[in-house]
Amino acid sequence: MIAPPVVEAPKDRDGDGVVDADDKCPDVAGVAALQGCPDSDGDGITDADDKCPTVAGLARYQGCPIPDTDNDGINDEEDKCVSVPGFARYQGCPIPDTDNDGVNDEEDKCVNEAGPASNFGCPVINEAVVKRINAAAKNIFFATGSSKLLAKSFKPLNDVVKILNDNPSYNLSIEGHTDNTGNADKNQALSEARAAAVQAYLVSKGITEERLSNAGFGQDKPAADNKTAAGRALNRRVEMIARNYK
Repeated sequence: MIAPPVVEAPKDRDGDGVVDADDKCPDVAGVAALQGCPDSDGDGITDADDKCPTVAGLARYQGCPIPDTDNDGINDEEDKCVSVPGFARYQGCPIPDTDNDGVNDEEDKCVNEAGPASNFGCPVINEAVVKRINAAAKNIFFATGSSKLLAKSFKPLNDVVKILNDNPSYNLSIEGHTDNTGNADKNQALSEARAAAVQAYLVSKGITEERLSNAGFGQDKPAADNKTAAGRALNRRVEMIARNYK
């Protein structure tokens, strides 16, 4: 009786479960899906063909992740400014500066008009205009202990109306102040009422309320020494500050 031939078991030198006959990498353990070749990062690209074998990537980048040329955390495929660091909310571009004044739009209160950072990106109001407004403020008068405007205040306030009409981008803050004579709470209320009275006058002349704001500070912000009559007179005042931003 002739003994049956001995059938040799298929060889698998690297022990990866892929027989040598079918294994393209017979000496290195790999995965069946890649014909026995290794894929260290599990991205479906064999280590031999993977330029980034320890980091999962894409075939179109030879096994490497999508690049981020400017290192801003936004990959180049989604980045509209691939060579300049930016922000996801601007699709990888820097915060825009529409008026090219060096103040980015998120910090610029006048995005379409160039101005310095010191003025929040808005044009600086002409010094001559500032002087006219300050001169008007020094000539606002009220009845004693009252918020009733005296008639001699109307002419200077009308000049402020003209300035605001000539410059529709300007807004005006009106601040009331008192000296320290009498009760502090009453002084606070009086300063608020006087600032409001000035605003009401300007509104009566056609200036919209949206362009105006008013506040009273009572005796808390003296401009001069309250120990003298002259100082107290300076402290009983209204200040007006023009801005071309809110």
